[in-house]
Amino acid sequence: MKIAILGATSQIARDFIACCDSDEAWDLWLYARRPEAVRKWLTDMGLRTHAVGDFATFGQDADYDAVLNFVGVGSPAQAQALGASIFETTLQYDQMALDYVRHRVDCRYVFLSSGAVYGGGFASPAMADSPATATINAPVPQDWYAWAKLAAECRHRALAPLPIVDLRVFSYFSRSQDLQGRFLISDMLRAIRDGSEMQTASDFIVRDFLVPEDFHRLVHAILTAPPANCGVDCYSQAPIDKPALLALMKSEFGLRYIVTPSVNTVNATGAKVHYYSTYRRAADFGYRPRWTSESGIVHETQAVLGRLGKQR
Repeated sequence: MKIAILGATSQIARDFIACCDSDEAWDLWLYARRPEAVRKWLTDMGLRTHAVGDFATFGQDADYDAVLNFVGVGSPAQAQALGASIFETTLQYDQMALDYVRHRVDCRYVFLSSGAVYGGGFASPAMADSPATATINAPVPQDWYAWAKLAAECRHRALAPLPIVDLRVFSYFSRSQDLQGRFLISDMLRAIRDGSEMQTASDFIVRDFLVPEDFHRLVHAILTAPPANCGVDCYSQAPIDKPALLALMKSEFGLRYIVTPSVNTVNATGAKVHYYSTYRRAADFGYRPRWTSESGIVHETQAVLGRLGKQR
């Protein structure tokens, strides 16, 4: 299967490429703003060689069986800084992929979306019949990211029956996580690495963390199942709440932390309590996750700390 990957420098794209390394039946064509960075990364990681080009060369030299669009923002701070301009970026690269699949109707298109498309504060997890909500009269900076993804999904549903699947990622964690990022787990990893005490807010939240192996498993299921035009929520075997996550990282990796009434954080999509989904549309494609949030986090954290020489 010949697969084009747009946005090959993103963390989740790189994790996916690494997961594909042992499957030579998947011929990857990688596109990015900085193709030289992709080539260097492939060499540094010891991965097999792939065709690499900038976005201007996309579609010129190959007939793809699938296009995977990973173009997006890499951090909450970046998403907030971009604000409404994220609409233009999302549209530009989405349109690039759509122009291709419109003329090659057998080509699958997988778009990396977000659980943020549902909107709201997630007082309860998303379900199959959950509506998407938007405060259109008083947008805040966190809204633009979600609205850009939602607008893309609306475009895709309007193009049925073209085979377009929107993968809504809620929470994602891997051994390639940027330790300087403004994420809860990044804060934990820095504290463990430095032997420092982490300050964290007393808020109760629940998250469902997807790890690279299960993301790869989900994409493989979608690309090998009969074609469909729909949105699919990503999920692990089970979510984890914040108190359980803190206790896990303390018992497994010696995390020291103190709970305070409030801590300044950056959240690209707004505060959310139960930010995960019970919608199991992915199972219809044959997806069966291997990891729970807990087991996946432990597995990936062991790899991070092993690389840093901090394994307990």
